[in-house]
Amino acid sequence: MPRKRRSSDVPKARQQRQDMSLPEVLLWNLLRNSPDDVHFRRQEGIGKYVLDFYCAKVRIGFEIDGIAHNMGDRPDRDVERDAWLKGQGIEIVRISATDVLKSPEDIAEAIVRYCKR
Repeated sequence: MPRKRRSSDVPKARQQRQDMSLPEVLLWNLLRNSPDDVHFRRQEGIGKYVLDFYCAKVRIGFEIDGIAHNMGDRPDRDVERDAWLKGQGIEIVRISATDVLKSPEDIAEAIVRYCKR
């Protein structure tokens, strides 16, 4: 299924690449060189959403969730977003920002293994 991209996604994704959180930066430094020949994109716009990390070959998006994902209407918005992406054939894996900060190397390794399964 082809990716659906809106023109407003590109500037949003570019801005988010510049404003990455510390857990995202730590993880990107480990994933950027295609470890084990698994290629990742960061802040990838799909539809009206921007995924933190995306492995296009296996259509899996990885979201690094900080404390804000537990506040207000954010959990409901995340459910809606994940359902829309699933409808596009994209699996979403959510990872706690705290877990990334504890051991970015272990998380990066787990992400690569997950994509290769």
